[in-house]
Amino acid sequence: MKRCTILAFIVLFLSTKLFAQSEEDKIKTVVTHLFSGMKTGDSALTRSAFAKNCIMQTIVNKNEKLSVRTEQIDDFIKFIGSPHKEKFDERIVFSKILIDGPLATVWTDYKFYIDDKFSHCGVNSFQLAKLDNRWQIVYLIDTRRKDNCSVLVK
Repeated sequence: MKRCTILAFIVLFLSTKLFAQSEEDKIKTVVTHLFSGMKTGDSALTRSAFAKNCIMQTIVNKNEKLSVRTEQIDDFIKFIGSPHKEKFDERIVFSKILIDGPLATVWTDYKFYIDDKFSHCGVNSFQLAKLDNRWQIVYLIDTRRKDNCSVLVK
């Protein structure tokens, strides 16, 4: 009887681990929803990745002068959902994910394509918070460049 109890406990423990989605997987799902929504023009899916007051920024290099440009999340969502014939395809690699309780940092290398034509590459840096028992992007900043992209995503 003792063996059966131990065996049942082990099976229950392993099956819970096998079917439970890790926090890292949940975070990856949120980030993936952002880019899947961009690619398909699904503004609701894209919006679902962001916290209500998310800050979205990009580092801009104009004439060798760097600055940080802030974009309004609602404008971005509206742009994604507006009819357009181009497909915006940002291909990412999850390079690093750090988690401390309700805070996560995600670093993704990316290449951006409009339809199948390469546009630019860079890195996304995400800050996520676990709010209302789900991960949400609260801050996003990226770099953009056209050179030194060969080491990044295909």
